[in-house]
Amino acid sequence: MEKIKAGVIGATGYAGAELVRLLSRHPHAQVEEVSSVSFEGKKLSEVYPSLLGVCDMTLTNGEGIEERCDVIFASLPHGLSEERAERALKAGKKFIDLGADFRLDSAEEYNKWYGKEYKLPYLHEQSVYCIPELHRAALKGRSIVGNPGCYPTSAALALAPLMKERLAGGVVIDAKSGVTGSGRGLSDTTHYPNCNEAFSPYKVACHRHTPEIEQTLSKLAGEQVKITFVPHLLPLNRGIISTCYAELKKPLTAERLHALYTRFYAEERFVRVMPLGACANLRNVRMSNFCDISVHADEHAGRAVIVAAIDNMVKGAAGQAIQNMNILFGLDEGEGLEYVPPAF
Repeated sequence: MEKIKAGVIGATGYAGAELVRLLSRHPHAQVEEVSSVSFEGKKLSEVYPSLLGVCDMTLTNGEGIEERCDVIFASLPHGLSEERAERALKAGKKFIDLGADFRLDSAEEYNKWYGKEYKLPYLHEQSVYCIPELHRAALKGRSIVGNPGCYPTSAALALAPLMKERLAGGVVIDAKSGVTGSGRGLSDTTHYPNCNEAFSPYKVACHRHTPEIEQTLSKLAGEQVKITFVPHLLPLNRGIISTCYAELKKPLTAERLHALYTRFYAEERFVRVMPLGACANLRNVRMSNFCDISVHADEHAGRAVIVAAIDNMVKGAAGQAIQNMNILFGLDEGEGLEYVPPAF
């Protein structure tokens, strides 16, 4: 089988570099081109020395990348992906957007939360948003994929079984992320002296991932779902842990909740439901495409407490994008993603 030629636009961002790392070990894909506005003309391994001998390609400006590659991954700020998606579509190529431009169905919601307009509305009618475990069937015949955000991935996987069975209401999502979730750009928040030995919430009840989470949960539940979402910044590089609280519409014991989750994810290789009584831990998913879920019942308050842990750079970004690529090209979903997390 001839290898899939992959192009990475925005290869010097954290998600872009992670794509290159993972694709370099993919048995059926190869990195054909990497681009970066900020570092054009430099070798990628000069920007990320860990890639020395793995990807020493010179960074281009990305012009014509759609003609030279079979699939284009775009890791760009919101508002910049539509034009690149259109070029890929016209060239008959696949386009996977790791940014926000193809995540929301509603142009009004996109404008409200991101302050941008859809310039090419017809593209959004042809694109598909895909968390593989929940939406893989919708990928068939599509060429433009909106890769989910990291917080929405953890929250949706944590709550999907309850929503699908219409068992939950009153959802509160308390999530924590490593600083790579903020991207490579510098800010006071992610400046080392400010985030080291610190821990605090940010963008309380107004984070841009809120409508994406609500959109996914509403479709699963078959009714409008409103959430309270509070993200926090952890003083570590990578990982997301989301603790989700949901009021139960009928009493459920921990055993019944656990049985529901075990059945729901029985065929999913990248979602691991922890044994009853265990708690999901960021350490156990680091550098991997796994989502670990632990299920807990607060029978006194009539709530389910679901904890999901992912690596925000892998399952929350690059790994999920490659999982989507594998589906688009008819490959086994696990190709290039069978990394076992380190034990310590």
